[in-house]
Amino acid sequence: MNYQGNVIRPPSEAHSIILQVTVGCSHNKCTFCGAYKEVTFAIKDDSVVDQDIDFAWRYCRRQKRVFLADGDVLILSQNRLIALFKKIRSRLPWVNRIALYANSKAILSKTAAELQELKKLGLHRIYMGLESGDSEVLRAINKGADPDKMIRAARRVRQVDIFLSVTVLLGIAGVAGSHRHAKATAAVLAAMAPNQIAALTLMVMDNTPLGRRRQAGEFILPDSRQMLTELRCLLEHLEVEKPCQFQANHASNYLAVNCRLPRDKDKALKDIDAALAGRQPLRPEFLRAL
Repeated sequence: MNYQGNVIRPPSEAHSIILQVTVGCSHNKCTFCGAYKEVTFAIKDDSVVDQDIDFAWRYCRRQKRVFLADGDVLILSQNRLIALFKKIRSRLPWVNRIALYANSKAILSKTAAELQELKKLGLHRIYMGLESGDSEVLRAINKGADPDKMIRAARRVRQVDIFLSVTVLLGIAGVAGSHRHAKATAAVLAAMAPNQIAALTLMVMDNTPLGRRRQAGEFILPDSRQMLTELRCLLEHLEVEKPCQFQANHASNYLAVNCRLPRDKDKALKDIDAALAGRQPLRPEFLRAL
């Protein structure tokens, strides 16, 4: 495979064929993200992508899924996406699912009919980063979208019944804004109605604007107990109408939570309470990772 730079994929795509179609992120302005800070966003040449599809045809016949990297493949034109999806279907007929990252701008650049067209060609799952439902936090981290835009994008995905996984970041509001961030995020998530919610814990990277703010004492990262309290607040206020998988089991998290909402909410809250009371061990710092 012709990979360039850091190729990042969701944990659930660990066994997928990772097909890098773009390099970097089309937005690349979030203050907390250092993944693509030294990379200029670019769309890879079709001939290079074709070579990777040929490689997958030869060596990846046991892998039934494709994940399109990097940060925002959906920003491509509809014609180019259709051609790519058709090529995957033709050359890799055993693949039964295609997934990708997408931000709200890219999603809203597509009509429901266009998303439906991609779904028919194999698009099964979209991973979207909300990070926070608090408008002040979204402005502070330069996310490039407000809560209303996030909700509209999510509803467009769900309108055509594409699986939507939404990521939020514990700790992104710092100590001062933790409670407000948790409650606002719960409200926005309820309005988005995703199939899956992934709560990651912020690990500040030194090569980011947020990292420099932390070094200057302008941003105070919540400690492990404060992170758990924020997680509890988020989960407590999260009211979903449709079943949703809630996961806080990423390597960054201090406590692994994996539950089905609304069914398992009370049990998950009890598990968090047990951890806060010291009756359940937390993941040690040296085992946490991005």
